[in-house]
Amino acid sequence: MGANVASPGVVNISDLRTVAKKRLPKMVFDYIDSGADREFTLSENCSAYNEILFRPRCAVATPKCDLGISILDQKFNLPFLLAPVGSSRMFYPKGEVVAASEASKAGTGYTLSTLSGCKLEDVKQATNFPAWYQLYLLGGKDVALKTIARAKAAGFSSLVVTIDTPVSGLRERDLRNGTKELLSGNIFSMLPHIPQMLVKPCWLTQWLGDGGLMNFPNVMLDNGPMGYTEIGPALEASVVTWEDLKWIRDAWGGQIIVKGVHIATDAKKAIELGVDAIVVSNHGARQLDSVAPTIRVLPEIVEAVNGQIDVLLDGGIRRGSDVVKALCLGAKGVLVGRAYAYGLAAAGGEGVARAIEILRTDILRTMKLLGCESVSNLDKSYITYPDHWK
Repeated sequence: MGANVASPGVVNISDLRTVAKKRLPKMVFDYIDSGADREFTLSENCSAYNEILFRPRCAVATPKCDLGISILDQKFNLPFLLAPVGSSRMFYPKGEVVAASEASKAGTGYTLSTLSGCKLEDVKQATNFPAWYQLYLLGGKDVALKTIARAKAAGFSSLVVTIDTPVSGLRERDLRNGTKELLSGNIFSMLPHIPQMLVKPCWLTQWLGDGGLMNFPNVMLDNGPMGYTEIGPALEASVVTWEDLKWIRDAWGGQIIVKGVHIATDAKKAIELGVDAIVVSNHGARQLDSVAPTIRVLPEIVEAVNGQIDVLLDGGIRRGSDVVKALCLGAKGVLVGRAYAYGLAAAGGEGVARAIEILRTDILRTMKLLGCESVSNLDKSYITYPDHWK
């Protein structure tokens, strides 16, 4: 069982983070919570929203607010979807299935990571709303082609191709917590780091009951599913390039979203190659540190795209007002990752539902205070932001 995440004990996403930290072993919590290197971009992803100020229309009655959006002709009842978060099954039993189910109940979409501990077919079956599949080329082209075929057959509506992982970022907290040693299988290497798991008996019991150390059933190699220790080398051997988008599009035959765009040049390149949408993303600040926060580069990307394709954003979103600010700056919708991952880690489905409800309520309140009756009406006239962002 997870913790009680009902109000008034849990008021915001930060509260869910606190509950998750209490429930999880340090190495698992830090997997969710950490960023690359000195974590400068991790901090900036959140704090950059503080530089955007609202310009409300007062004395305006907004008894109802329409929060629905349409992305690639797919309709969602909320202006945010759940982002791909790898290894969610490590946070809570059947984590990806649980999160997808809660997204569906809330009327929004779920994006499944290639690095899922649950089969993609099971995850898709858990939701009645459009679900997207995020693709890494782990295992090479032939393995990816089989996964693409499975995702298509299962009914995933869009393919999300991540382009910012030529190697894994350096997450220093993972090194300090002994993640490599705990995955090694060498008992002598593991011993110094095992106590952090033993002091969390509830999590440990659930984790072992769900099968313990998972593999990745959506990356099927010749000898079976890819194991956890194989991720790093596999990423370096399977860099996604612009050339790869051609055969990926041919194999998928449907809508493709490119995730990991930082600069206008790459946005224009994606358009030239026929991509249907892009996600302005720095991988939750887990790859290259000292890149700009995503909300800061959003205006540059939106200007470069000039309405030709849908632009989404992720990174640093902890409040509904952050979602509203991103929409004001031209994002068609946003993806939230850590916000719901904290909820999943805290209390499973109840925690995800609470995270979604916190953000939904925040957005609704912000919209009413702005005097705006629909998220489709949001634009730059509702905010001020630094001139150097433009």
